[in-house]
Amino acid sequence: MENDAASAGVRLGGLFNTAEIKILICYILNSVNEPVPATMLVNELHFEGIANGFEVSDAIVSLNNSGHIKLANADDDSYVVTEKGKETSETLKTSLSLIVKNRAFAIAIRLLARFKNIKQTSFDVVNENGVPYIVCSVLDGDLPLMSIKLLLSDENQASCIKERFLDNPTEIYKTIIEKLTK
Repeated sequence: MENDAASAGVRLGGLFNTAEIKILICYILNSVNEPVPATMLVNELHFEGIANGFEVSDAIVSLNNSGHIKLANADDDSYVVTEKGKETSETLKTSLSLIVKNRAFAIAIRLLARFKNIKQTSFDVVNENGVPYIVCSVLDGDLPLMSIKLLLSDENQASCIKERFLDNPTEIYKTIIEKLTK
């Protein structure tokens, strides 16, 4: 019964061993080489079926306490790998299966794309005469290349729109330009 709870959401080829989960976290943070919010790491590993989200959360706390990773930004609970974590990642990455490493690499690529998208976008929720709007912008440096203002049915819809926009702002920009110039 305990194993069922620990394996919740973990696919075949996923990790159940805490030591392997810790190695994987160091491996991903080393690969990304950017601060990664803990919630994003937990969600990615859980939703990919690599490891149980609770186990990943516990591993992050343990790695932070042991000095393998450190808090980079308290505002968004982001972590980076330390030199100790890099050494662990390099020394022990051979203990992870190829399937897990490939899935971890795909996660790292997605995280890097997400960080790039975050840096190239901005979002503002504004109220005009009691009506909520979200303004989503694609940036070229500090200048808005494109801004879209959308009426919201409620404030909760803003986070959904933001997440979808962050998935691929370049594609949204390209599609709009294509539609307007055909």
